[in-house]
Amino acid sequence: MEELKLALKVDEKDNVATIFANGITDGTKVVIRDQKGTSCETEVIGDVPYGHKIAVCPIRKGESVIKYGESIGAASADIQEGEYVHVHNMEAMRGRGDLKGGEK
Repeated sequence: MEELKLALKVDEKDNVATIFANGITDGTKVVIRDQKGTSCETEVIGDVPYGHKIAVCPIRKGESVIKYGESIGAASADIQEGEYVHVHNMEAMRGRGDLKGGEK
């Protein structure tokens, strides 16, 4: 029996899910679950470390990246469903002294 590769979407507004499995490489299939128990399967794009994020739907350049129901940054490039979301394709807005209220 194949080990379940799991990602969790914490809030219904989230457009990313957190990976809770090791060995997630490009092409791995993961099950995304939400707090209601709904699940869907997607194929991961990129190698994703444990505890990092993947997109649960396409995110256009400039759109907010939503985790825990809150914006944690903006996509710096178009992001596909299943793609690893991190500093290479997202600009974080939290803790930025040069931005007021998350705006440039």
